[in-house]
Amino acid sequence: MKRVLVVAWLALAPCVFAQPAPAAPGTLKGTATAHTASSRQEAIANANLALPAAATGGTVWFGKWRDAPRAVSARVPVIVFMHGSSGLGLKAIEEWQRWLASLGVASVAPDSFALPDRLTYTSPVGKDIYEQIHALRASEIALAAAALREAPWADLSRMALAGTSEGATAVARHGGDEFAGRVIYAWSCEDNYFVDAHRTAIVPDRPVLNVISTVDPFFSKTNGYIGNTAAIGHCGAAFVGNRNAAVVLVPGAPHTLIGLPAARYATAGFVREVLQR
Repeated sequence: MKRVLVVAWLALAPCVFAQPAPAAPGTLKGTATAHTASSRQEAIANANLALPAAATGGTVWFGKWRDAPRAVSARVPVIVFMHGSSGLGLKAIEEWQRWLASLGVASVAPDSFALPDRLTYTSPVGKDIYEQIHALRASEIALAAAALREAPWADLSRMALAGTSEGATAVARHGGDEFAGRVIYAWSCEDNYFVDAHRTAIVPDRPVLNVISTVDPFFSKTNGYIGNTAAIGHCGAAFVGNRNAAVVLVPGAPHTLIGLPAARYATAGFVREVLQR
């Protein structure tokens, strides 16, 4: 990736934000906010796993970690993917993982909902609630990294970390050096209603890519409860100091944008530069 901070606007017209309507109070379900010994194992066993043809010796394989092929042909680059608040049920996640596998990159997406009675929410709720969830999601990054150290198909020298929305907050805050780079989808790395402070980690010279909609319904000024009148709606300000950071803004896109062409173009470039050396 280029050694500059690049904000890539994909449209020339200025953004015009309609006045957002006030939000109704959010709701909560469940109480659990920390993995148990059992759910730590299940979060990986029930993780989505996609393996490229180079790893299987045949064709792309997609399924659950527990059902992974026993025989492998080669070690391949891998991305750990942190799903959003709706879990692994989104069709877009499987499609994204299969697409990555077609590029020669494996991916594993831990299942946060392996935790029984996991706390869930509809926004807005208190920052203390969100921070409990963020701590839970951060713990899952460590679980995935540990599991990959035992995976016969994983090239540990070519690992990256990615996530969307709720999962992207954990990715943005992760400052470990086990990953060659990070991709942050649909999170703005700003102080707002979703965090007590954004606490984005700057890992010197490690590539980081942010892809987000110009009108993201949660993290742009289109959100009536954003909680930050100075919000710019992307990670550009947080990335200052990282010469290998880039921001891609997608005009008019929905919150879930990992499957959009613009997001794929940017991700494919990241994969080529960071994982396929």
